[in-house]
Amino acid sequence: MTRLEGQFLFSESKGEGMPGKNDGDVDAFSQLPVGLAIAVDGLLAHVNPIAQQILEAEKPDDLLGRSLFDFVEPADLAQTQSRLRRLAVDGTPNPPTEIRLLSLRGNLRVVVASSRMYIFQGTPALMIAAHDMTRMHQIHEQLRDNEQSLRQVFESMQDVYYRTDAQGVVQMVGPGVRRVLGYEPHEIIGRKAEDYYPHPVDRDAFKQAIRDHGEVSDFPGQMVRSDGQVIDISISSHALFDENGNFAGVEGIYRDVTERKMLERELLRLATTDPLTGIANRRAFLERASEHLKHCRRYGSHLVLIILDLDHFKAINDRYGHVAGDRVLVRFVDEAKQELRETDLFGRLGGEEFCVILEQTTIEPALKTIERIQQRMRTTNFEDNGERYTVTVSAGGTENLPEDANIERLLERADKALYQAKNDGRDRTAWYQE
Repeated sequence: MTRLEGQFLFSESKGEGMPGKNDGDVDAFSQLPVGLAIAVDGLLAHVNPIAQQILEAEKPDDLLGRSLFDFVEPADLAQTQSRLRRLAVDGTPNPPTEIRLLSLRGNLRVVVASSRMYIFQGTPALMIAAHDMTRMHQIHEQLRDNEQSLRQVFESMQDVYYRTDAQGVVQMVGPGVRRVLGYEPHEIIGRKAEDYYPHPVDRDAFKQAIRDHGEVSDFPGQMVRSDGQVIDISISSHALFDENGNFAGVEGIYRDVTERKMLERELLRLATTDPLTGIANRRAFLERASEHLKHCRRYGSHLVLIILDLDHFKAINDRYGHVAGDRVLVRFVDEAKQELRETDLFGRLGGEEFCVILEQTTIEPALKTIERIQQRMRTTNFEDNGERYTVTVSAGGTENLPEDANIERLLERADKALYQAKNDGRDRTAWYQE
């Protein structure tokens, strides 16, 4: 891909809802147990030590400024470019996928990589997290080469080789089970594999995938260690058949990917959470709100959407500073949560504007909920620069109508009602009337 194509790729995303860069992000990335690279306009702008090691670079400067596609094995280049184009168009993070890379020394490296959009130093960028699977790839090659090396590899594997019979009883397990699950191999053999799953439905999903496809690669699941800790695992396995073609069991490997999953969950949290208040950010809120509306349209149920706005918030920032303003926003969210149900959807649209979805609710109970929130704020005192003050809340609400096809229609109506509440003197709720 040329630099021009790279610019086209990244210019497609507006950056909305992407995680921001905190001062400590780069330092934190250097401690992650996976390779992490950030690309701006298709060029590498940051790599952590693990990524540097994967690409066999002596120093970061050997990589910075290079196109990330310089390191993709040519046979995988078209697929990789296609995946990143989809990411740029719809913003949906790419799930972990095996990709072959060529290091600076010309060596083939196999990684499991995932990617998402990211804000790096104020600029839309691409974040790539990669787990080095080269060793496991080499192990598979060795197994195919000759049977003599099988036992040596089997004994040295850090991941867990296993084999079960048709009933799911473990017939063979590698010594890697000591590290991954904390059991000796003889403690596993003779027991059903599902005994080590915290949720039987996870094993059911795995068995169904084996029945449907005959094999799975990087299949997600969870298992319970001997100490009771639940870990994330990745399974690559295939079905076994006897000489008559009957299903005879499953053979494969699984590995502990808890650290990788923790990184993915953290990246998801950063992408969907307002960093100041801890509630859903605008993008995540609108996505979930749209799902709520679809549910209501499908089952003919009710929901109420209310926009809440802190009155004269700009004056607080101007008079007491943005730190004081942030404290007010955080306190407002804490107070509002006290009056909302766990099933209610609460998000920050931006600035001092928030939104609530109350499902299975009609106008009257919704108005009472908002009034309780407003009353809490009327009686909440703030103090800055030796001055005490309170903050009031204006609200505009609406309920879904049968013809509402998208959440934007409700937002537009609620916004008009909010304008009316402010025009009528603030610290009140207005309801949209057709």
